[in-house]
Order: sequence, then C-alpha cells, then structure tokens
Amino acid sequence: MAKKKAQGQGHGAADVQKSTSQQDIRSDISSLPDSRPATTTSPRSSKKKQKHNNNIKDKETDSNIFVMINAAVALGLVGLAVHASKDGQGINGLFKKNNNGNGNGSGTPRYAQVIRPSSFAVLDTVPSPSQHNFTTLFFPPGTDADSLKEKPFLIYDDAFYDIIGSDPTLTVIADSGTNPLFHEATVWYPPTDEVFFVQNAGAPAAGTGLDKSAIVQKISLSQAQNVVSNGGSVDVITVNTSVPVINPNGATNFRGKIVFTGEGQGEDIPPALYWVEPVEPHNATVILNNYYGRQFNSLNDVAVNPRNKQLYFTDVTYGYLQDFRPAPVLPNQVYRFDADTGALGVVADGFNLPNGVTFSPDGKYAYVADTGANAGFWGFNYTKPSTLYRFDVNDDGTWDNRMTFAYIDSGVPDGVHCDTKGNVYAGVGDGIHVWNPSGLLLGKIWLGVTSANFQFAGKGRMVICAETKLYYVTLGAEGADITSSQYSG
Repeated sequence: MAKKKAQGQGHGAADVQKSTSQQDIRSDISSLPDSRPATTTSPRSSKKKQKHNNNIKDKETDSNIFVMINAAVALGLVGLAVHASKDGQGINGLFKKNNNGNGNGSGTPRYAQVIRPSSFAVLDTVPSPSQHNFTTLFFPPGTDADSLKEKPFLIYDDAFYDIIGSDPTLTVIADSGTNPLFHEATVWYPPTDEVFFVQNAGAPAAGTGLDKSAIVQKISLSQAQNVVSNGGSVDVITVNTSVPVINPNGATNFRGKIVFTGEGQGEDIPPALYWVEPVEPHNATVILNNYYGRQFNSLNDVAVNPRNKQLYFTDVTYGYLQDFRPAPVLPNQVYRFDADTGALGVVADGFNLPNGVTFSPDGKYAYVADTGANAGFWGFNYTKPSTLYRFDVNDDGTWDNRMTFAYIDSGVPDGVHCDTKGNVYAGVGDGIHVWNPSGLLLGKIWLGVTSANFQFAGKGRMVICAETKLYYVTLGAEGADITSSQYSG
C-alpha cells in the first residue's frame, strides 16, 4: 500500500508541475510583441478560448484535489499504524476488534470463537452454589459442551489472536482409557524431539502410590505430527531409568538433562530430586532427598531460575492426602537448591497447597499455583485457594512482594508455564487458561476436562496432558526458552 501511495502522490505532483509549465509558457508568449496583423475577434472564438482556459483550470484543480486526497489517506494510514503499534496487536488486530459478540467474526480462525466477558457480566439466572461451583464447568451464554469442543480456542481478549495464530489445531494423539497415564512432568527434549511425561501417582484408577510407583513415559513429536495429518495414535514408550524415579510428578530441563521430582512412597522411600539422562540407558542420579535430615512431604514441581541457574521446587502434602505418604513433618513451602554446592533454603511459605512453579522468561518474576481447594482424598473446600501467585525475584535469588495474579474459575491451577512474551499459561479444570503479564485472561484452550500439565515444544507446538488423553496443539506462540544452556546452565 505504501508503494501505491507514493505512486499516487508522484502522479499528482507531475500534473501540478505540468500545469505550472503551461502557465509559464503562456505568460512568456503574452509578453512578446504581437507581429500578426490586427484582426477582429469573433464571439465564437472568444468563447472557445474561454472554454480552453477553464479546462486548464479544471485540470489544475482536479490535480490539486488528487494530491490532497492521497495526502489525507497517507496520514490516516500512518495514524492507524501508530495506534495499532501502541495497542500491541498490529493492524490485523484492529480489524478483528470489529467482532464484538460471541461466535465467529471475520478473521477468526476456523477452530476459534470469540467470548466477550460483557456477554456474561449480567446473567438472566445465576445458578445456586449447589449447581455451579468449583467442581463444575462454566458455559458462556450461547455455548454448550458441543460448541466449545467444536471450536475450542476461546478468545476472551483480542491479544489471544496472536497467541493462537491464524489456524490453531487441537488433536487427540493418544487415549489410555481409564488409566491416567498422561498426568504431569511434561518436558520437551529438543535433541530427539521427544516429550516426556508421567503417570498419575496416587490415582485409584492407576493403582499407583503406595503399592507401586507411577512411571515415566515419552512420545516422538515427529510421530505426533504424522498422527495429526493421517490419524491413528502415537506410541507411548515407558522410560526405565537406571535408578527408579519413585512416584514422579514434576520435571524440568536442567543442564542438558531432566530433573524429576519424586513424591516418595510410604515411610522409607523419601521424596527426592532425580537428575535423568533423556537418552538410553537413561542414567539417573538422586541429587537431593532431605531437608537437614528430615524427609520432605512429597515434592511436586520444579523450575530453573534463569538468572542464577538454581532449582526451585514446591513441597506439599499431596502424598499424605492421597494415602501413600506419612503425616508431614515440614510446612508446605517453596525451596531453592544449588546443585553445585548443595545449599538449600526456603524462599516462600504461607501457602495452603503449593503446586506448579515457573519463572518469567527474564527471571524477574516467579509464579506459584496454590491448589488448596482440592485436598485430594479429603475432598474440596471452595473457600481455599485456587490461585496463581506472583513474586518479584531479587538479584540474589530471594523472592519478595507476593501478589495474587489470578483466581481460577474452573478447578485449580496446576502446571504453569510462560511463552516468550511473558504470557502465563496454566492447566486447570477445563483445559488451559492464558493470561497476559498483568493477569488479564486472554483466552482458553477448551478441553472440557482437567489438564494437570502441558508444555511447549519450541515455536508453534504444545503437548497437553489430560489424564487419560494426550493432546497435540499447533498455535502461534512460542514457549520460553527453558531448554537452552543459556537458561538452565
């Protein structure tokens, strides 16, 4: 469009220059002495001359108007571009804002739909607490389970367009029936393009916890992409480590390998951090299993602070609440661990049940999920936290200024991760929720069931664990670069 404007403006300028030259020539000719014999001008000749002069003036006027119109258009487009830049969504985003109701508008991807918060700010009927609460799903007006499943990318704010991209997809790539094989510890290992994850520890349907340990598994993403194109399901491969990871739950990339949190088992097998080689023979080493001689409760999730390269992990009583660990001897807390020196300390406490943990891409913020409303076998308490908290991370690795980042409308927040822009994603009771760094809900990836965890696999790919189903997502966003040596050392 810029080229067309430039051409239009150049054409107008040429017309003005041409008309001006014609005026100069006429002026020069009129100043010369008239050597022709004197004649009497006829009325018809005079009218012709007047008409000719008027035509020249009309052309000059038309040319000037053409120049002014082009200039106005150019200024309008510049203003639009400046507004789009300030808005942070680009010009396409401005046009998408014309879609201000539920459903699809022009520019909305085929598997997405717009859900405006204004559409449910006031409801004709608000269900009673026994009908709608922490354990139920919210269906915006005009939607139901089928319509949300058909178009699962729910746009609550226009910034979500950039996150999902022009044609996001959601595909089931594995189904385990009733066995919750696809639970947590979702980690992408780029050298082999594989994604690791673990079975649910303590779930009655799995029979894991006290009698047997949950297992570590992996899939190939190249095979997952083939399933998306041709159907079928991926091969789910059990990972047998040299030292068994007992009841694994969380995991993260760390120095080219993977660190798993183990929840422990019974009185005699303590919770621990396991450092595992992602390729066969999958050598594993226990790098931490106590706090000054005391057993942890049941280690849950772990993340790397990209600024000091240390491990931060949550310890919570879920093993006890699910009957495979003894009564706790430590508070529920977040710890930091220096794998080089062995130094260990607490960075945050005061939680009900701290769960998922992650950092912003620049390491300036830490996010912790508190799933206090879900007490495992002990049931639910709707008045307890179902909350994401944010902390400032100091240069020395300590945390300050805890603030409430988001309260979840469906279930509890479990696994939490960031993309390269600092947007925050969490697995919750109806799928994946996404917020901007200020805590504004941008959108959801609707599953209709709980996702305890998920992970980006570089740019434009995501794998979602949903207990008995494994999903592959294509979208526009890119996960924070947690797999690089610059991030984790």
